[in-house]
Amino acid sequence: MSPRKGVALVTGAAQGIGRCIALRLADDGFDVAVNDVGANSDKLETLVEEIRVKGRAGSQHVADVSQEEDVKAMLEQVAERHAGFDVMVANAGVTGRPGVPFTEIPGEEWDRVMSTNARGTFLCYKYAGAQMIKHGRGGRIIGASSIAGKQGN
Repeated sequence: MSPRKGVALVTGAAQGIGRCIALRLADDGFDVAVNDVGANSDKLETLVEEIRVKGRAGSQHVADVSQEEDVKAMLEQVAERHAGFDVMVANAGVTGRPGVPFTEIPGEEWDRVMSTNARGTFLCYKYAGAQMIKHGRGGRIIGASSIAGKQGN
């Protein structure tokens, strides 16, 4: 087991890339707070248990990163529970329906994708930075993306 390196928060951690990032951070010596939306809370519980089995502290935080008050409250909860945090990985993201031509995408679907992927990332950066400044020990803010963030479908 690696020596403790600090506390990390990973959004969109219930599955996929976020789950892998959270587990890797635990392997690398971080206590890990994990986030996802309420529909994935069971997966978060399982992930927190896996983090604890690795000998690290873990906590789950259900919040929608597209909602400002959710993000602000989540980051306050993580900071309070873990006496601050050192790493924020803004990983939460959604995609539209694959194979749907651009000309047929409903405006509501576009809004949902942009609210999570763009606004959610901004809000996580904003409130993570504010918490890191408040705690006075610096930190790292990381944006994660699948290939969908680099190449459209």
